[in-house]
Amino acid sequence: MHNAIYVNLPLRDLERSKRFFAALGYTFDARFTNALAAGMQLGENLYCMLLTQPFFAGFTPKPIADAHASTEVLIALPCESRAAVDALVAKARAAGAAIPREPVDHGFMLQHGYEDPDGHLWEVFWMDPAAAPAQGGAATQDGSAQ
Repeated sequence: MHNAIYVNLPLRDLERSKRFFAALGYTFDARFTNALAAGMQLGENLYCMLLTQPFFAGFTPKPIADAHASTEVLIALPCESRAAVDALVAKARAAGAAIPREPVDHGFMLQHGYEDPDGHLWEVFWMDPAAAPAQGGAATQDGSAQ
């Protein structure tokens, strides 16, 4: 159906955000990076467009949410191991990220995350689908199935 995803995020300070995400190991595509935006590569066919707030506003008639005050989206990215989850959160913390909650271990899945300088929430996780509960339904905050 789709072969890529581009998440667009409004930012107050593009250069600060580029420094923050570079410290986490992400790279930027020069073809999609200028004074108004930065095309950040998250993985194969996974991109995040970091947009200055005035530029972002040109794409929507709605007001831009203040991600420090409200949550509109959780950006969830899988990691290849539990250790990779811990390492990425540690890098984020060292780069100045807020860590809004402790990690949650569901046994078959480890969730953790960070809040970037503009308040956007990034959920990073590791999951072993083969070890997931046999019944359907989403997991709750305490790890039990719904």
